[in-house]
Amino acid sequence: MSTQVPADASVGSSASPAVEAGPAADKAEHPSHRWWVLGVIAIAQLMVVLDATVVNIALPSAQKALGFSDGNRQWIVTAYSLAFGSLLLLGGRLADLIGRKIVFLVGVVGFAGASALAGAAQNFEVLVSGRALQGLFGALLAPAALSLLNTTFTDSKERAKAFGIYGAIAGAGGGVGLLLGGVLTEHLSWRWTLYVNLFFAIVAFIGGMALLRKGAPADRPKLDIPGTLLVTIGLFGIVYGFSNAETHDWSSPLTWGFLLLGVVLVAAFAWWQTRAKHPLLPLRVLVDRNRGASFAVLGIAGVGMFGVFLFLTYYLQLSLHYTPIKTGLGFLPMIGALMVSAQLATNTLVPRFGPKPIVPLGMAMSAAGMAWLTVLDGNSSYAANVLPPLIVMGLGVGLAMPTAMSVATAGIDARDAGVASAGVNTMQQVGGSIGTALLNTLAATAATNYVHSHGASPAALAHAQLHSYSVAYWWSAGFFAVGTVLALLMYRRGLPEQVADGESVAVHM
Repeated sequence: MSTQVPADASVGSSASPAVEAGPAADKAEHPSHRWWVLGVIAIAQLMVVLDATVVNIALPSAQKALGFSDGNRQWIVTAYSLAFGSLLLLGGRLADLIGRKIVFLVGVVGFAGASALAGAAQNFEVLVSGRALQGLFGALLAPAALSLLNTTFTDSKERAKAFGIYGAIAGAGGGVGLLLGGVLTEHLSWRWTLYVNLFFAIVAFIGGMALLRKGAPADRPKLDIPGTLLVTIGLFGIVYGFSNAETHDWSSPLTWGFLLLGVVLVAAFAWWQTRAKHPLLPLRVLVDRNRGASFAVLGIAGVGMFGVFLFLTYYLQLSLHYTPIKTGLGFLPMIGALMVSAQLATNTLVPRFGPKPIVPLGMAMSAAGMAWLTVLDGNSSYAANVLPPLIVMGLGVGLAMPTAMSVATAGIDARDAGVASAGVNTMQQVGGSIGTALLNTLAATAATNYVHSHGASPAALAHAQLHSYSVAYWWSAGFFAVGTVLALLMYRRGLPEQVADGESVAVHM
């Protein structure tokens, strides 16, 4: 059984075993347009990904300008992650039901407007509101962008190249955000870490209007309202609970209470999806073993990645006394290694060996890179002690993440492309939220215990700081190690097979 590609799905989609494009559309398309579509999608995705870190370096300047407290500072980050993480599945389903082009364009315009509002904020409340709106429109934009990529590139070789580029952007966006945040804050103003999104948005909107097809799906099932409420509130509870762990004790009801509520509601959502007539997340999206393995890998990688971006940023600035710009530049070798290995994995290694050896190798290299960072101390130098593990990390993440993203969305029926793409983004976002809260809490506890044991002299405080970073690196390495084992156990051997509409379909990436 074949399904019709929604008219807005892409420019240049070719027929696949599960998806057919209309002949009239095929005649009107030009193959090169697909790569322009990739450019538009990549710019929009970069805007969303880098916003998770670009504001971080600007926070001290923003706090000084607007006069909000240290306790309120976390809400500048949390407001974004709460809205983004809890609404992603809804955004993905809306892309399937309404049309990917319109949801993509609404997301771009809304994200730009929210960025302008936050950048112009004259008080804390407006800044937080703008960040929350960024998360809301990002939840529309991100899954629409990935589903457009999935339905645009169905040829095996082109798909490999496209997902290599997209995965590299997703993995490197945090580092790019740190560099861009440092440049803008140091030479312009903290407000430009938000205003810069307007330039990305203008290019993405014009490109989207010109290149993406108009139209909407012919068959529009009803939206699963109970499922939407359950998963949205459940994900909100999980993200909010972990966010509270940064400022409250784990024994606080504001931490464990929201975590428990979130887990119960997500479990109820999973139960409801087996009974709903028009499920928000159809089980056919989840039944494939390789897809489940990819979701797990992306979530774990989201946790571990924050160990390098967050704590290595602290180390470079506070221990090695780097400026914000120099800190951002310090991550460039990792980004370069990531982009090289992403292309190598998706274009050469996975088509030959399948994901089973490649993803575990990438996760293991990431674990080794994080463990290597634990030896850093106050006398370490960048070239001898920071650069080598950074390159290992970049190579490892480049092998694992783009491969997992491609496998997670390969062979998906066009009607489910949006919600499957939302699942990818949800795992990364929830993983990142867990990583931020958990690693921050563990590092803070380690620093406090060290001071209690060694006193509060300046030397002891400096060593406590380094010890806290080391603890975070070890935990990140542990998460990557768990991901290595799961990937080894869960991925099937050989090239992946996806199931679409009851037919077994070989997918050669």
